[in-house]
Amino acid sequence: MRTVAILVYPDVLMLDVAGPLEVFSMANRYLEADDRYQLLTISTTAHDVRTSNGTRLLADHLLSDAPKAFDLLLIPGGPGAYNEKHEALKPWLQEAVRASRRYGSICTGAFILGEAGLLDGRQVTTHWGYIEQLSRRFPAAKVSSERIYIQDDTLFTSGGITAGIDMALEMLAQDHGKKIAVSVAKVLLVATKRQGGQSQFSPLLAEVANEDSPIARAQQHVLAHLTEDLSVENLAAVAGMSTRHFSRVFARDIGMTPMAFVHSARLDQARSLLENSELPLKTVAYRSGFRNERCMRMLFSERLGLSPSQYRHQFG
Repeated sequence: MRTVAILVYPDVLMLDVAGPLEVFSMANRYLEADDRYQLLTISTTAHDVRTSNGTRLLADHLLSDAPKAFDLLLIPGGPGAYNEKHEALKPWLQEAVRASRRYGSICTGAFILGEAGLLDGRQVTTHWGYIEQLSRRFPAAKVSSERIYIQDDTLFTSGGITAGIDMALEMLAQDHGKKIAVSVAKVLLVATKRQGGQSQFSPLLAEVANEDSPIARAQQHVLAHLTEDLSVENLAAVAGMSTRHFSRVFARDIGMTPMAFVHSARLDQARSLLENSELPLKTVAYRSGFRNERCMRMLFSERLGLSPSQYRHQFG
Protein backbone atom coordinates (compact mmCIF):
# COMPACT_ATOMS: atom_id res chain seq x y z
CA MET A 1 0.00 0.00 0.00
CA ARG A 2 1.30 3.44 -0.95
CA THR A 3 1.20 6.16 1.69
CA VAL A 4 0.25 9.70 0.65
CA ALA A 5 0.83 12.29 3.36
CA ILE A 6 -0.22 15.92 3.22
CA LEU A 7 0.85 18.65 5.62
CA VAL A 8 -1.76 20.94 7.16
CA TYR A 9 -1.06 24.16 9.02
CA PRO A 10 -2.97 27.26 10.15
CA ASP A 11 -4.37 29.21 7.18
CA VAL A 12 -3.91 26.35 4.71
CA LEU A 13 -6.15 26.45 1.63
CA MET A 14 -8.82 23.78 1.99
CA LEU A 15 -9.07 23.10 -1.76
CA ASP A 16 -5.33 22.46 -1.95
CA VAL A 17 -5.73 19.74 0.67
CA ALA A 18 -8.98 18.17 -0.50
CA GLY A 19 -8.42 18.21 -4.28
CA PRO A 20 -5.36 15.94 -4.56
CA LEU A 21 -6.54 13.70 -1.71
CA GLU A 22 -9.82 13.10 -3.54
CA VAL A 23 -7.89 11.88 -6.58
CA PHE A 24 -6.09 9.20 -4.58
CA SER A 25 -9.17 8.37 -2.50
CA MET A 26 -11.26 7.95 -5.65
CA ALA A 27 -8.53 5.79 -7.19
CA ASN A 28 -8.87 3.34 -4.31
CA ARG A 29 -12.28 2.37 -5.70
CA TYR A 30 -10.61 0.96 -8.80
CA LEU A 31 -7.50 -0.60 -7.24
CA GLU A 32 -6.81 -3.95 -5.62
CA ALA A 33 -6.28 -3.79 -1.85
CA ASP A 34 -2.48 -4.06 -2.04
CA ASP A 35 -2.27 -1.24 -4.60
CA ARG A 36 -4.45 1.27 -2.77
CA TYR A 37 -3.34 4.52 -1.19
CA GLN A 38 -3.27 5.18 2.53
CA LEU A 39 -4.01 8.88 3.10
CA LEU A 40 -2.54 10.72 6.09
CA THR A 41 -2.76 14.33 7.28
CA ILE A 42 0.07 15.74 9.38
CA SER A 43 -0.26 18.96 11.33
CA THR A 44 2.60 21.34 12.00
CA THR A 45 0.99 22.73 15.15
CA ALA A 46 -2.04 21.03 16.75
CA HIS A 47 -4.34 18.23 15.66
CA ASP A 48 -7.13 20.78 15.18
CA VAL A 49 -6.19 23.18 12.36
CA ARG A 50 -8.24 26.13 11.10
CA THR A 51 -8.01 26.54 7.32
CA SER A 52 -8.10 29.83 5.42
CA ASN A 53 -11.88 29.57 4.87
CA GLY A 54 -12.55 28.94 8.56
CA THR A 55 -13.13 25.20 8.29
CA ARG A 56 -11.41 23.12 10.95
CA LEU A 57 -9.37 20.03 10.05
CA LEU A 58 -8.53 17.23 12.46
CA ALA A 59 -5.11 15.87 11.49
CA ASP A 60 -4.06 12.24 11.89
CA HIS A 61 -0.59 13.08 13.23
CA LEU A 62 1.53 15.84 14.66
CA LEU A 63 5.09 16.28 13.46
CA SER A 64 6.27 14.78 16.73
CA ASP A 65 4.55 11.42 16.17
CA ALA A 66 4.33 11.28 12.37
CA PRO A 67 6.28 8.81 10.25
CA LYS A 68 8.96 10.31 8.00
CA ALA A 69 8.92 8.02 4.96
CA PHE A 70 6.12 8.14 2.40
CA ASP A 71 5.45 7.21 -1.17
CA LEU A 72 4.34 10.82 -1.62
CA LEU A 73 4.57 13.86 0.65
CA LEU A 74 2.55 16.92 -0.41
CA ILE A 75 2.66 20.50 0.84
CA PRO A 76 -0.54 22.46 0.06
CA GLY A 77 -0.67 26.23 -0.32
CA GLY A 78 -2.50 29.01 1.46
CA PRO A 79 -1.78 32.31 3.21
CA GLY A 80 -0.05 30.38 5.98
CA ALA A 81 2.52 29.11 3.47
CA TYR A 82 3.94 32.44 2.32
CA ASN A 83 3.21 34.60 5.39
CA GLU A 84 5.04 32.34 7.85
CA LYS A 85 8.61 30.97 7.92
CA HIS A 86 7.83 27.53 9.49
CA GLU A 87 11.27 27.30 11.09
CA ALA A 88 10.35 24.25 13.22
CA LEU A 89 9.22 22.40 10.11
CA LYS A 90 12.50 22.62 8.19
CA PRO A 91 14.48 19.75 9.76
CA TRP A 92 11.48 17.40 9.74
CA LEU A 93 10.69 18.25 6.12
CA GLN A 94 14.29 17.82 4.96
CA GLU A 95 14.50 14.39 6.60
CA ALA A 96 11.09 13.32 5.31
CA VAL A 97 11.93 14.34 1.73
CA ARG A 98 15.15 12.30 1.82
CA ALA A 99 13.22 9.25 3.06
CA SER A 100 10.22 9.57 0.69
CA ARG A 101 9.91 8.35 -2.90
CA ARG A 102 8.28 11.57 -4.14
CA TYR A 103 7.38 14.96 -2.75
CA GLY A 104 5.77 18.11 -3.99
CA SER A 105 3.69 21.21 -3.47
CA ILE A 106 0.34 22.53 -4.55
CA CYS A 107 0.03 26.23 -5.36
CA THR A 108 1.91 28.39 -2.82
CA GLY A 109 3.01 25.35 -0.82
CA ALA A 110 6.20 25.83 -2.86
CA PHE A 111 7.15 28.60 -0.42
CA ILE A 112 7.40 26.07 2.42
CA LEU A 113 9.64 23.83 0.32
CA GLY A 114 11.72 26.87 -0.59
CA GLU A 115 12.20 27.86 3.05
CA ALA A 116 13.58 24.36 3.66
CA GLY A 117 16.05 24.75 0.78
CA LEU A 118 14.29 22.11 -1.31
CA LEU A 119 13.74 24.20 -4.45
CA ASP A 120 17.36 25.19 -5.10
CA GLY A 121 18.43 24.32 -8.63
CA ARG A 122 15.07 22.70 -9.42
CA GLN A 123 12.50 23.44 -12.13
CA VAL A 124 9.37 24.54 -10.22
CA THR A 125 6.13 26.46 -10.47
CA THR A 126 3.43 27.92 -8.24
CA HIS A 127 0.21 29.89 -8.64
CA TRP A 128 0.75 32.42 -11.43
CA GLY A 129 -0.01 35.32 -9.09
CA TYR A 130 2.97 34.38 -6.89
CA ILE A 131 5.55 33.53 -9.55
CA GLU A 132 7.53 36.76 -9.16
CA GLN A 133 7.41 36.59 -5.35
CA LEU A 134 8.69 33.00 -5.38
CA SER A 135 11.48 33.94 -7.79
CA ARG A 136 12.59 36.85 -5.62
CA ARG A 137 12.52 34.91 -2.38
CA PHE A 138 14.28 31.83 -3.75
CA PRO A 139 16.59 33.00 -6.57
CA ALA A 140 18.34 29.60 -6.77
CA ALA A 141 15.06 27.98 -7.92
CA LYS A 142 14.25 27.83 -11.65
CA VAL A 143 10.71 29.21 -11.54
CA SER A 144 8.41 28.86 -14.54
CA SER A 145 4.94 30.32 -15.10
CA GLU A 146 4.17 28.45 -18.30
CA ARG A 147 2.95 25.08 -17.08
CA ILE A 148 0.17 23.87 -14.79
CA TYR A 149 2.51 21.47 -13.05
CA ILE A 150 6.17 20.50 -13.35
CA GLN A 151 8.00 17.30 -12.52
CA ASP A 152 11.71 17.59 -11.78
CA ASP A 153 12.87 14.08 -10.91
CA THR A 154 11.11 13.23 -7.61
CA LEU A 155 9.87 16.79 -7.05
CA PHE A 156 6.41 17.81 -8.31
CA THR A 157 5.10 21.37 -8.10
CA SER A 158 1.81 22.74 -9.39
CA GLY A 159 0.07 25.98 -10.13
CA GLY A 160 -2.98 27.23 -8.32
CA ILE A 161 -5.60 25.12 -6.58
CA THR A 162 -7.21 22.92 -9.25
CA ALA A 163 -3.80 22.38 -10.87
CA GLY A 164 -3.08 20.20 -7.83
CA ILE A 165 -5.76 17.83 -9.11
CA ASP A 166 -4.10 17.75 -12.55
CA MET A 167 -0.77 16.94 -10.91
CA ALA A 168 -2.29 14.20 -8.74
CA LEU A 169 -3.89 12.64 -11.82
CA GLU A 170 -0.48 12.56 -13.51
CA MET A 171 1.03 10.84 -10.47
CA LEU A 172 -1.82 8.34 -10.49
CA ALA A 173 -1.23 7.62 -14.18
CA GLN A 174 2.47 7.03 -13.50
CA ASP A 175 1.61 4.64 -10.66
CA HIS A 176 -1.23 2.65 -12.21
CA GLY A 177 -1.63 3.63 -15.84
CA LYS A 178 -3.67 6.11 -17.84
CA LYS A 179 -6.89 4.07 -17.72
CA ILE A 180 -7.24 4.46 -13.93
CA ALA A 181 -6.43 8.19 -14.16
CA VAL A 182 -9.06 8.70 -16.85
CA SER A 183 -11.66 6.83 -14.78
CA VAL A 184 -10.98 9.08 -11.78
CA ALA A 185 -10.98 12.22 -13.93
CA LYS A 186 -14.40 11.31 -15.31
CA VAL A 187 -15.86 10.93 -11.82
CA LEU A 188 -14.35 14.27 -10.75
CA LEU A 189 -15.46 15.91 -14.03
CA VAL A 190 -12.00 17.16 -14.92
CA ALA A 191 -9.78 16.66 -17.95
CA THR A 192 -6.72 14.45 -17.63
CA LYS A 193 -4.84 16.79 -19.99
CA ARG A 194 -5.84 20.45 -19.91
CA GLN A 195 -5.03 22.61 -22.91
CA GLY A 196 -2.34 25.21 -22.39
CA GLY A 197 -0.68 26.31 -19.18
CA GLN A 198 -0.80 28.98 -16.53
CA SER A 199 -0.21 31.66 -19.15
CA GLN A 200 -3.87 31.22 -20.07
CA PHE A 201 -4.69 33.04 -16.83
CA SER A 202 -1.71 35.20 -15.97
CA PRO A 203 -0.71 38.51 -17.57
CA LEU A 204 2.21 37.88 -19.90
CA LEU A 205 3.73 41.24 -19.00
CA ALA A 206 4.62 42.55 -15.57
CA GLU A 207 3.50 46.12 -14.86
CA VAL A 208 5.64 48.58 -16.80
CA ALA A 209 7.61 50.99 -14.64
CA ASN A 210 6.33 54.58 -14.68
CA GLU A 211 9.69 56.24 -15.16
CA ASP A 212 11.57 58.20 -17.81
CA SER A 213 14.38 55.76 -18.57
CA PRO A 214 14.97 54.97 -22.26
CA ILE A 215 13.77 51.38 -21.90
CA ALA A 216 10.64 52.38 -19.96
CA ARG A 217 9.84 54.97 -22.66
CA ALA A 218 10.07 52.25 -25.30
CA GLN A 219 7.81 49.95 -23.29
CA GLN A 220 5.24 52.69 -22.75
CA HIS A 221 5.37 53.49 -26.47
CA VAL A 222 4.58 49.85 -27.28
CA LEU A 223 1.56 49.78 -24.98
CA ALA A 224 0.21 53.06 -26.40
CA HIS A 225 0.78 52.22 -30.08
CA LEU A 226 0.05 48.51 -30.47
CA THR A 227 -1.37 48.88 -33.99
CA GLU A 228 1.64 50.78 -35.33
CA ASP A 229 5.01 49.58 -36.68
CA LEU A 230 6.88 48.42 -33.58
CA SER A 231 10.08 47.23 -35.18
CA VAL A 232 13.24 47.10 -33.09
CA GLU A 233 14.62 49.97 -35.16
CA ASN A 234 11.62 52.19 -34.39
CA LEU A 235 11.69 51.33 -30.68
CA ALA A 236 15.41 52.05 -30.52
CA ALA A 237 14.69 55.49 -32.02
CA VAL A 238 12.07 56.13 -29.32
CA ALA A 239 14.67 55.20 -26.69
CA GLY A 240 17.30 57.38 -28.37
CA MET A 241 19.73 54.46 -28.70
CA SER A 242 21.38 52.49 -31.47
CA THR A 243 19.46 49.38 -32.48
CA ARG A 244 22.16 46.98 -31.29
CA HIS A 245 22.70 48.71 -27.94
CA PHE A 246 18.94 49.04 -27.37
CA SER A 247 18.34 45.33 -28.00
CA ARG A 248 21.12 44.35 -25.60
CA VAL A 249 20.02 46.70 -22.79
CA PHE A 250 16.33 45.86 -23.23
CA ALA A 251 16.97 42.11 -22.93
CA ARG A 252 19.24 42.65 -19.93
CA ASP A 253 16.79 44.91 -18.04
CA ILE A 254 13.46 43.32 -18.99
CA GLY A 255 14.42 39.68 -19.35
CA MET A 256 13.05 39.32 -22.89
CA THR A 257 13.83 40.68 -26.35
CA PRO A 258 12.03 43.79 -27.61
CA MET A 259 9.98 41.73 -30.07
CA ALA A 260 9.02 39.21 -27.38
CA PHE A 261 7.74 42.18 -25.37
CA VAL A 262 5.74 43.45 -28.35
CA HIS A 263 4.22 40.02 -28.95
CA SER A 264 3.30 39.64 -25.28
CA ALA A 265 1.73 43.10 -25.20
CA ARG A 266 -0.37 42.36 -28.28
CA LEU A 267 -1.37 38.98 -26.89
CA ASP A 268 -2.46 40.53 -23.58
CA GLN A 269 -4.53 43.10 -25.48
CA ALA A 270 -6.16 40.39 -27.59
CA ARG A 271 -6.98 38.33 -24.50
CA SER A 272 -8.62 41.35 -22.88
CA LEU A 273 -10.77 41.98 -25.96
CA LEU A 274 -11.75 38.30 -26.19
CA GLU A 275 -12.73 38.26 -22.51
CA ASN A 276 -14.68 41.52 -22.51
CA SER A 277 -16.19 41.97 -25.96
CA GLU A 278 -18.01 40.16 -28.74
CA LEU A 279 -15.85 41.68 -31.46
CA PRO A 280 -15.12 39.45 -34.46
CA LEU A 281 -11.72 37.75 -34.34
CA LYS A 282 -10.57 39.78 -37.34
CA THR A 283 -11.30 43.02 -35.45
CA VAL A 284 -9.61 41.71 -32.29
CA ALA A 285 -6.50 40.93 -34.32
CA TYR A 286 -6.46 44.41 -35.91
CA ARG A 287 -7.00 46.28 -32.62
CA SER A 288 -4.23 44.26 -30.98
CA GLY A 289 -1.70 45.06 -33.68
CA PHE A 290 -1.50 41.71 -35.48
CA ARG A 291 -1.10 41.78 -39.25
CA ASN A 292 -4.05 39.44 -39.60
CA GLU A 293 -6.15 36.86 -37.78
CA ARG A 294 -3.81 34.05 -38.82
CA CYS A 295 -0.82 35.68 -37.09
CA MET A 296 -2.87 36.12 -33.92
CA ARG A 297 -3.99 32.49 -34.03
CA MET A 298 -0.42 31.24 -34.45
CA LEU A 299 0.83 33.23 -31.45
CA PHE A 300 -2.10 32.10 -29.28
CA SER A 301 -1.32 28.48 -30.13
CA GLU A 302 2.40 28.91 -29.48
CA ARG A 303 2.16 30.83 -26.21
CA LEU A 304 -1.13 29.64 -24.66
CA GLY A 305 -1.83 26.28 -26.25
CA LEU A 306 -5.26 27.54 -27.34
CA SER A 307 -6.78 29.16 -30.38
CA PRO A 308 -8.43 32.61 -29.93
CA SER A 309 -11.85 30.94 -30.31
CA GLN A 310 -11.03 28.38 -27.61
CA TYR A 311 -9.74 31.14 -25.35
CA ARG A 312 -12.98 33.14 -25.74
CA HIS A 313 -15.02 30.01 -25.07
CA GLN A 314 -13.15 29.32 -21.83
CA PHE A 315 -12.74 32.83 -20.48
CA GLY A 316 -15.09 35.15 -22.37
